[in-house]
Amino acid sequence: MTARIERSSQILLLMIAVLACTDISCTSAPREVTSQVSLPQRFTASGDRPLPREWWDSFEDSDLTGFIERALEANFSLQIAWDRLAQAEAIVRREGADLYPSLDLSAGASRTATRQRTSNGSRETDYAGNISLGAAAGYELDLWGRIRSSRDAAVLDARAGAEELQVAAIGLTAQVALDWYQLVEQYGQLEILTDQLDVNLKVLELVTLRFRRGQVGAADVLRQRQLVESSRGEIESSESLAKILEHRLLILQGRPPADPVAAPPRRSRLVELPPLPETGLPVELVTRRPDIRQAYWRVLAADRDVAAAFAARFPRLTLSVRAETSAEEVGDLFEGWLATIAADLVGPVIDGGSRRSEVERACALLSERLHELGQVVLDALGEVEDALVRERRQGAVITSLAKQLELSNQVVERVRDSYTKGAVEYLNVLDALLSNQSLQRTLLQARRLKIEFRIDLCRALAGGISLSRPELATLAEDMADAFGGETINFDE
Repeated sequence: MTARIERSSQILLLMIAVLACTDISCTSAPREVTSQVSLPQRFTASGDRPLPREWWDSFEDSDLTGFIERALEANFSLQIAWDRLAQAEAIVRREGADLYPSLDLSAGASRTATRQRTSNGSRETDYAGNISLGAAAGYELDLWGRIRSSRDAAVLDARAGAEELQVAAIGLTAQVALDWYQLVEQYGQLEILTDQLDVNLKVLELVTLRFRRGQVGAADVLRQRQLVESSRGEIESSESLAKILEHRLLILQGRPPADPVAAPPRRSRLVELPPLPETGLPVELVTRRPDIRQAYWRVLAADRDVAAAFAARFPRLTLSVRAETSAEEVGDLFEGWLATIAADLVGPVIDGGSRRSEVERACALLSERLHELGQVVLDALGEVEDALVRERRQGAVITSLAKQLELSNQVVERVRDSYTKGAVEYLNVLDALLSNQSLQRTLLQARRLKIEFRIDLCRALAGGISLSRPELATLAEDMADAFGGETINFDE
């Protein structure tokens, strides 16, 4: 047996030497990723104050900070992103396991009963037992880098998954901010509409009084009543929209939509925007934004997939060692044993072009990922520039609306005085009221839009934010937390 083992070892060493002398230049090393986009030297505008890592801190809004912190902790969509990252990390460990030898242990026991007729015609039963133990170890020599390339691709995919988590977190924070300031605007719109209803009711009293005196016709009274009812209808619509925004804001925080304990404060004043943040250089944005970093890691992962697909076209060398023993009694197990050392060399000869097609598919995927990276870079630059333009132009729009509203207030006062004296028709009063009330609401909406454009700019400039990894959920605990501490039985 010793001689057989020595001969097997000599054959194995000879095969390794032959393969080591073979040209292995086909193994692809990681390559540099060159940018397909010509980056500008600078952005068209920039502030002087650096944007904080947690970008919402720049708004100095404690309510917004509380909502975002709760959302980052309990939002279910973000929890799903964490779970996907955990799956990607597990795949890394699975793909890297083939770089190490495997060892399997086996054990068995059997008992055989044989019943036969003896020479004197009687029947006898003989019993025989057998106990076996075995160990088998295997290892594939990664001569062409196929296993390492697959492992590296999984590592890079996991890095892309971590960046995808950051993309989801930044998107979540921005959505919370957008919904919150839309809700604040609606509360402000409700205050404006309530005040406008009071004004319209007072004008209705004035028109009714003049009608009773025979100074105006019934049509003027009816038009003013219509305006009053229109104000009441707009209040109801605004209340409905405010409730929907409250529900959306609570759901983003992982709360039930009608949770009275967690209802947001009824605030009607929008924040004053801080100075424009520093935009930095475009090249800094490219290296900071998580969606660009995600696309970059996906390119490198596709490159490793190409290397793995190419290496799969070459032979595989697997080493195996097996030892086993068997006996009828436990005490006799190690009196005799059998050991085997083997080397298996398996190489494709005819596969109908399957492996070549896989290489072509992997190369096409790499090309797709490169183009995706270029598009993501362009989109990122466009998002920053669009947000800068919109905020700057929106400031001019707000200034114009404020001047229009100031002039409209003067028009309303003069037209109302003239109407009281009978110098103008009611339609002039109605036109002035409608224009003034529309400007009041439009100005508030314009101020909220400017805040939204700043949120868009912060999201476009943001890099990674601090996140805490949650525990993986179990079914019972997850159900209890999701439904207020009570486990729901869906089979009932």
